[in-house]
Parts: sequence; structure tokens; C-alpha cells
Amino acid sequence: MNRRTAITHVAAMLGGALSAPTLLAMNRWESRVPSESLPAEFSLTDNQKLIVAEVAEMIIPKTTTPGAKDVGVPAFIVMMLQDCYKTPEHKSFVAGLNNLETKQFLNLNAEQKTAVLTQVEIDSAEEMKVYQVQQTKMGDNEDREQMAAQAKGLPFWRLIKELTMLGYFTSEEGIKSSFEYVPIPGKLEMIKMKPNQKSFAY
Repeated sequence: MNRRTAITHVAAMLGGALSAPTLLAMNRWESRVPSESLPAEFSLTDNQKLIVAEVAEMIIPKTTTPGAKDVGVPAFIVMMLQDCYKTPEHKSFVAGLNNLETKQFLNLNAEQKTAVLTQVEIDSAEEMKVYQVQQTKMGDNEDREQMAAQAKGLPFWRLIKELTMLGYFTSEEGIKSSFEYVPIPGKLEMIKMKPNQKSFAY
């Protein structure tokens, strides 16, 4: 399965298309856009990186298949943000991490962490409404680039969820653990999937 096909699967798992910032980031990644064209000032503290890793692992935990940490998703998230996203997403992502730091996220038990992230997800639904209105207003404005730089980026939860899914399902371990790889496809036939059976990837 190639990366574009994997991305299509990720979009379906998220319930729709990937966000515009993520699609642009993926395009920069594939095009190997020079880092000079992107903001250089973005970094996370060690504590914030630990939070990223913990949240990613809660989104895709280790079970009978590898978890997000096992396939290197936390490092992928940091790399993508540093190399491929712009200032608005940097600000919203750090704001989300700051919120979790304030709540002492890493010191909470599993049940408390789940409750915190559930509330973050609920709050992000409202943030997405504001974000979409903001994007619509910028669409017809001649100063779109300047407005975009000042605007609030994609909400933290949407960003980390998209990047976790992308990092996992574009990794070799992640894709192999989730799909039945068939290097030489046979005849086209309709089959009924059994419970817990992997779908096929060619």
C-alpha cells in the first residue's frame, strides 16, 4: 500500500477528509519543501514531548498490535509540526499542550486521563466551528496570507488525532498490523469479512 492510499484510509477513519493544514503539510513533506520557507521557531519541552507520546498512545494503544509509541508516532508528530506546519498550528498545538500541563496530565491515573481527553475532544468540536468560520472569512480576502498568520490554527485535538493516525498508518509496522498485505492480488471477488479480520491492502 502506498502512502496516498494509506492517507485515504486515515481520512475515512477520521470520518471525512483531512483538514486543509494537514493536507498542505503532507504536500510539503512529500515535496521536501526547504525549511527556510516555514517558521523556524517551534520546539517542545521534554515534558511536552512526553505528553504528546502519552496522548498518541491513548489514541492508538498497544493491544495485540503495536501501539503509537511502538511505531514511532510521537517523533513523527514532532517532526511534522517542526518541518511542515505553519505558525497558527504551532500556536494552537502548544496551547493544547499547555492546557494539559496545567491539568498535571502525566500525573493522572488512566481513568482521569481519559476524562480529560474526553473533555478536550468535546471542547474541540466548538473550536472547530469557530475555526471553520474563520477559514470562510479568509477565503474571500485579498490579505488571506496575513490573516492566516494571525488566525488561530487547527485545534490541538484535531491536529494530534490526525497526526497520530497519519504517523501510525504510514508506518510499515502500523500498516502491516492493521491490514492483510497481498503483494500479488488475485481475482476480484466479494468476500464477507469475519469478526476481527483485517481488510486487504495491495
